[in-house]
Amino acid sequence: MKDSVLITGGAGFIGSHVGHELVAAGYSVRALDNLDPRVHGPGGERPVHLSDDIELIRGDVRDPRALARALEGVDVVFHFAASVGVGQSMYRIADYTSVNELGTACLLEAVAEKKLKKLIVASSMGIYGEGSYVDADGQVVEQVRRSPDALARGEWEPHDRQGRPLLPRPTPESKSIELESIYAMGKYAQEQSSLIVGRAYGIPTVALRLFNVYGPHQALSNPYTGVLAIFAARLLNHRPPMIFEDGEQRRDFVHVHDVARACRLALESQKANGLAINIGSGRSYTVVEVARALSQVLGREAHEPEITFEHRAGDIRHCFADIARAKEVLGFEPRVSLRDGLREMTKWLSTQDAKDRVAAARRELQQRGLTM
Repeated sequence: MKDSVLITGGAGFIGSHVGHELVAAGYSVRALDNLDPRVHGPGGERPVHLSDDIELIRGDVRDPRALARALEGVDVVFHFAASVGVGQSMYRIADYTSVNELGTACLLEAVAEKKLKKLIVASSMGIYGEGSYVDADGQVVEQVRRSPDALARGEWEPHDRQGRPLLPRPTPESKSIELESIYAMGKYAQEQSSLIVGRAYGIPTVALRLFNVYGPHQALSNPYTGVLAIFAARLLNHRPPMIFEDGEQRRDFVHVHDVARACRLALESQKANGLAINIGSGRSYTVVEVARALSQVLGREAHEPEITFEHRAGDIRHCFADIARAKEVLGFEPRVSLRDGLREMTKWLSTQDAKDRVAAARRELQQRGLTM
């Protein structure tokens, strides 16, 4: 019989897909999840999208009793429990720090007393800050940071010291870390503390740096979740997608089915142990072209994206994945194209109701001085 697996945050968007992937591969899966109403809505009921073959324990990763119960008889842990969202993290600082950093610390104290076969933690592309760039001479430029004065003037693209525009390129794991938000700080703490404890206690540990994950079962009514879910909530309410800056910022959108498969490969690969690994599609798209593509597949072409020309604190300009390491050590190859992924997502969206809270979230940021 294959290993018994615990997924913290296992009833959530990515965690539930990982659970389904592992069950299909013959693993015994348990989920620990607090069923946060911001993600799952009021009521605290078992999500309908969670596989019946997954045991669900309702509890917080910071609760020692819930954690002890969840870890009983477990061989492998996937740590996905986290508060998600760059913008909200910049004013709910204590909450994000408690869930993401203290929650991870509680888990690591508990697993240090066990003989796990593997620990896999969900990190984020957010830890890079700006992605990787080269200058006009083709030289790699590290530690890119846009100045507040330039952003206030609407100068969105980063420049070198000579004022020449920098060109974005795929971001490898060797790129320096530049933390631009409390959310990014927490994800880096999750990643590094897991790798440190894994080395100290002889637990094979892998950190997966996930890029922009999308697909069915995202929390549509949470205005701080993935950008495609936010756009979908607007479009389902017959409103245009709202985009910060000018919409030309580039991102890597990776389908959740590909992410779930990468997680299984990380469990099964010994070559991945001790590494941080990018998980993305290996392709980049501008945010505005993705918004238009989603509008098209939803039949909402009339809703042209609303470009705010505002900068949001914690946001970066360009970041997309170099996935060479994932290909080499995991044998990972993305299978779902953006067009096919959006079509699948649309079928699920047709069955959903979504509350559009994007405008309220924007006002919250404006009132706190977190946009310019």
